[in-house]
Amino acid sequence: MSKTSTKSADSAKAAINKDLSKEEKQEFLRTMMRIRRFEERSLRAYQGKKIGGFMHAYIGQEAVAVGCCSLMGENDHAITTYRDHGHAIAVGMGMNEQMAELYGKATGCSKGKGGSMHFFAPDLNFWGGHGIVGGQVPLGTGLAYALKYKGLKGASMAFLGDGAVNQGAVHESYNLAALWQLPVVFVIENNGYSMGTSQARSSAGELSKRAAGYDMSWDACDGHDVYAVREIMDKHLTMAREKCEPSVVEVRTYRYRGHSVSDPDNTYRRKSDIEEYRKTKDPIQTFQQRLIDDGSITADEATTIDKAARAEAEAAAEFAEASPWPTVEDIQKDVYWEVDNPSERKSTGRIFFN
Repeated sequence: MSKTSTKSADSAKAAINKDLSKEEKQEFLRTMMRIRRFEERSLRAYQGKKIGGFMHAYIGQEAVAVGCCSLMGENDHAITTYRDHGHAIAVGMGMNEQMAELYGKATGCSKGKGGSMHFFAPDLNFWGGHGIVGGQVPLGTGLAYALKYKGLKGASMAFLGDGAVNQGAVHESYNLAALWQLPVVFVIENNGYSMGTSQARSSAGELSKRAAGYDMSWDACDGHDVYAVREIMDKHLTMAREKCEPSVVEVRTYRYRGHSVSDPDNTYRRKSDIEEYRKTKDPIQTFQQRLIDDGSITADEATTIDKAARAEAEAAAEFAEASPWPTVEDIQKDVYWEVDNPSERKSTGRIFFN
């Protein structure tokens, strides 16, 4: 069942991409720009001590989230790591509730209780945002189990980083997904460094090829090309939906900032490498130029989209600043279902202890 990549020479001509309208292409560019401007504004807020705790920027990886999430249908679900802002915007979450969550405000998507690493939007089939390395992968497998159990034609995308591939829970998830033939695509966003250690020093072999040991299909593609991501992911999501076949897709990408915002950007890699990637493979700049070249957008239109994204991010920061803090009473809400739904409580005894 194992397979190597079947990516076409020009992914723009692949079936899933060749009939895209100008408006659809522009929307991909707009979403990538919105992710980047949100991240940049978030970094400024963090540096201004408006945001506490950890925060992991997605800058440089925008085409991965946009390429994958642009393919989601009604019964498709996504779950991801602590580097979750990009996926949240890509599935349709607004900037206001995201920025408010970063600020710890009650208007945040997790009511100010989750912070950067725990964005959730159940109404958008987006299930986080998880702070434990690899901890979301069994949950993504569970989402696929639920789809199959309910007889729904859908797929679960379980995103993970290259630093999570050696976690035992990941391999346990691979095993169960293969044994039970679950409709899940494990998406490895390989940005080259698990925290501060290069993949060459931390993980043996090709990461996606490990799927062969579980009789699962596997593929790999370049993550700076939104067309390439869509081509590969369309193939594997279709396999999951139509045949309940699990698979692993490795998307080769790159992050411009440190593992988290508190880490130096270039102590374990050369600054020249970062700049070279910016010049030759930046996902936004390369896609924008492709759209200009094929007549899907003008340079002025692209500038207008960028200005709008910057303004939206700035407005989100103002919204977060003006939003209220959670109350002391809120600390015991959204913890136990029975507490929030007392009329249906079945247990007895004390739940909270002061």
